[in-house]
Amino acid sequence: MALLEMRDVHVTYRSQEGPIPAVRGVNLTLDPGQILGVAGESGCGKSTLASTVLRLFPADATVTGEVLVDGDNVLTMKWGQVRAARWAKASIVFQGALHSLNPIQRIDKQLMEPILLHEKDVNENAARKRVVELLEQVGLPGRLADAYPHQMSGGQKQRVMIALALACRPQVLIADEPTTALDVMVQAQVLDLLSSIARDHGLALMIISHDLSVLATTCDEVLVMYAGKVVEAGPAAEVFEHPKHPYTRALSGAFPTIGDMTSRFAPSGLPGDPPLPGELVSGCPFRPRCPEAEDRCAEAEPDLRPATDEQFAACIHIGEAVST
Repeated sequence: MALLEMRDVHVTYRSQEGPIPAVRGVNLTLDPGQILGVAGESGCGKSTLASTVLRLFPADATVTGEVLVDGDNVLTMKWGQVRAARWAKASIVFQGALHSLNPIQRIDKQLMEPILLHEKDVNENAARKRVVELLEQVGLPGRLADAYPHQMSGGQKQRVMIALALACRPQVLIADEPTTALDVMVQAQVLDLLSSIARDHGLALMIISHDLSVLATTCDEVLVMYAGKVVEAGPAAEVFEHPKHPYTRALSGAFPTIGDMTSRFAPSGLPGDPPLPGELVSGCPFRPRCPEAEDRCAEAEPDLRPATDEQFAACIHIGEAVST
């Protein structure tokens, strides 16, 4: 049974200028031990999508569809049920997590809080013991339970945030840009840690990142989002190495190829900027930036269609001879 399912999820914000569609019809399934990557530029709806799993969206948001965590629809739960599900069923490592720790509390107090809140039969001594186990699980010495955040490096604080997300043994873990502001070596260590935790403990793990190359080496499957919709989906390595959608090809081409010096100086990037959610063009939203756009691209927005046995892309050129 899937631990996380999203079925035709739409998230729309209200504003003085009118409705702002941030997520538009996303579907996904995440099984135990599976790692799913979500890629795309800033503003494409990645973090909004993550927030729907635990109903962390603001009051002015309208959300439709179904978000099933271990079979229960989070969007129809009463608030008491939602509070009980947070941390215990699903948890999230937020973007900018390095600044989320309380600077005047020791690490043990911060990790004990959700344990004592959600598990009434656990006393402080047992919670403290679990804190030490959690720190060791994420590769930190147990003695850091007595440390303050300012006494730790950026990489150590990021591991503490992962330990905090794991405090109540959730089934679903979401990591929103978990390696932001970390150096390359620490990034690799954190991603390896997340991968091993997911596979060893049967968690369903979603990693959100701008970096498609990171997701390709870490994840089983990847969704590429643009303007609130999934424009390509498939096995991570295949999506990165053999992208089918023009937007995914642009993301993949932004990274130099090891051993190919010419790729370091090749033209890369896309003209223009991603569209604002409330200012989408007719037809394909990627059309104003697409090097392969045609007049017919303005007629209707394409849905995902099979590009190979395992890959899907939302492009009218799929099934035609498109250069890769």
